[in-house]
Amino acid sequence: MNTISERKPTLLLVALVLLVGCSTRISLRSGDRIVFFGDSITELGVKPNGYVTLIKEELNSRHPDLGIEVIGAGISGNKVTDLLNRLGRDVLDKKPNVVVIYIGINDVWHWVLKNLKGTPKDEYERGLREIIARIQYSGAEVILCTPSVIGEKHDGTNPQDAMLEEYASISRRVTMELGVRVCDLRKSFIEHLSQHNKDNKEQDILTYDRVHLNDAGNRFVAQEILKSLGEQ
Repeated sequence: MNTISERKPTLLLVALVLLVGCSTRISLRSGDRIVFFGDSITELGVKPNGYVTLIKEELNSRHPDLGIEVIGAGISGNKVTDLLNRLGRDVLDKKPNVVVIYIGINDVWHWVLKNLKGTPKDEYERGLREIIARIQYSGAEVILCTPSVIGEKHDGTNPQDAMLEEYASISRRVTMELGVRVCDLRKSFIEHLSQHNKDNKEQDILTYDRVHLNDAGNRFVAQEILKSLGEQ
């Protein structure tokens, strides 16, 4: 059996490979197709001021000759299990080059909503792993976003904060182990709200109802995902 000291160089090498591989810019090419896969936040993201539309406009402004196609594949109320069930039809059949997955809010939120059920943590992780593995097998690159917020208080007193942190941690671990990019929206939201929500309001900084993005929130998410694409 290998000792910890014998394994350490290998573990460090793996970590370095993942860090380098996930920090470089995605090389966008002519005719590339990007699918945004998620729930109601992504469904609303295709509206004129939505984050999907803003990313599409920015990419086409920066790369006018590439003809990059951007597709929104968000459905209200979706959880990881729902994404898995429609992965083939709504993502793989589109033959994307990049897939941005923004999921996890309903997996947590539905635990406290009447007549609905959230996703157990082990099922959430298994679902993410299968979704990512199937997308990778198709040849597309993956960006996984951590779940953002259910309430905008910055001091950890939103009722679902503790559980959201658990599910965000699962998402981070999955990206590290599978070698895909993470867009850590949970971390970015908390950092932003700690600076810009001095009155500790429940909403109206980046969301209009504690969950769904307002105009500022759509701009914020668009910027964070563009960073993950290497488009700072």
